[in-house]
Amino acid sequence: MDKNSNSTNRKALLSLAIGGFGIGLTEFVIMGILPNIADSMDISIPKAGHFIAIYALGVVIGGPVMARITNNLNPKKTLLFLMLWFTIFNTLSAFSEDYWIMMLFRFLSGMPHGAFFGIGAVVSGYLAKPGKAAQAMAIMFSGLTVANILGVPLGTYIGQEWHWGYSFILVGISGVATLTSLYFWMPKKNLESLDAPNSESPSSGIKSKKLWALIALTTVGTGGFFAWYSYIAPLVISVTKLPEAYVGYVIVVAGIGMFFGNFLGARMVEIFNPIKSVIISMLCMTTVLILNSIFASNSIVLFVLSFIVGVITFSITAPIQIAIIKAAKGAEKLGSSMNQSAFNMGNASGAYFGGLPMVFGLGVNYASLVGGVLACFGAIIGIAILYSQKVQGNKKS
Repeated sequence: MDKNSNSTNRKALLSLAIGGFGIGLTEFVIMGILPNIADSMDISIPKAGHFIAIYALGVVIGGPVMARITNNLNPKKTLLFLMLWFTIFNTLSAFSEDYWIMMLFRFLSGMPHGAFFGIGAVVSGYLAKPGKAAQAMAIMFSGLTVANILGVPLGTYIGQEWHWGYSFILVGISGVATLTSLYFWMPKKNLESLDAPNSESPSSGIKSKKLWALIALTTVGTGGFFAWYSYIAPLVISVTKLPEAYVGYVIVVAGIGMFFGNFLGARMVEIFNPIKSVIISMLCMTTVLILNSIFASNSIVLFVLSFIVGVITFSITAPIQIAIIKAAKGAEKLGSSMNQSAFNMGNASGAYFGGLPMVFGLGVNYASLVGGVLACFGAIIGIAILYSQKVQGNKKS
């Protein structure tokens, strides 16, 4: 691989990171401007919360659907199509003053999310130097972490100070920046082997039991993180007894942890195999979330553990994506997109199970305990996958 090719590939990965920034921005900025949207539309905050849920539903449904729709397109055209769709419907969301129109546009905005990251993961792995696929994927996902550190606080401030619609215009601008960088920086000639649709039916690649076990691992295990993250605001205010303004600081600290964890996960893949890396991270998450449920009343401990949870959560991203791509042989793009849908199913299930203790009158800190249990189950699924691989290997020998 010559110097010019290296430079081209770095720019291509940067274009994927810019896309990740835009997707992270639209997914999380709405949480900070939800009261503003509710006031503008004259609806309750719980009803405005439907805009978060419908986006996640769009991701879950859109991942495999978009992967199927774009199966005959080459990767560059696929990514451009997905980002054009993303840009149009996020920009239209900025002008939606009606509840049902906003619901429609949020659902449509979520549809390209999973496919963009899923196909982008396959492309980034292909563009990487030998043995550096995980690092290439980490560069793409770094855009998501930077969105949590910089984009979401900025978008929240803009939405609160002026109008919430400007937050979505900021997302639209990110989409235009991604389209421009993809058009000029994403190569086509270096991706010939990914251009043609697979000779075998994509469905053959998703029949793998290992693939579905990994998707279950993602759904259950990452649900542990979302059981904690979904209730971070009441945890800070009610348990740690800090002012409301500190919620944003805790989120930023967790976001910084995500940034470092993203590249830590890429490094772990080089030391362990992908599934072992995920198991280690899940066991660490189990421990940290349980500690958080016990010591969250201490403000210093809360900040430290929030950073660590961010590190651990994103250390899972690259390893699980690589494991999925390997398991979905013949349907890599579809399998990778389905894993992004699994992350969002983890988002929904984690929020639901994390809230159950409060329904029965227990404290907010019990959401972290539930998160620890979910992460532990994720580790158990990973161990079962490794054991199954070992048994199959012994049978073949």
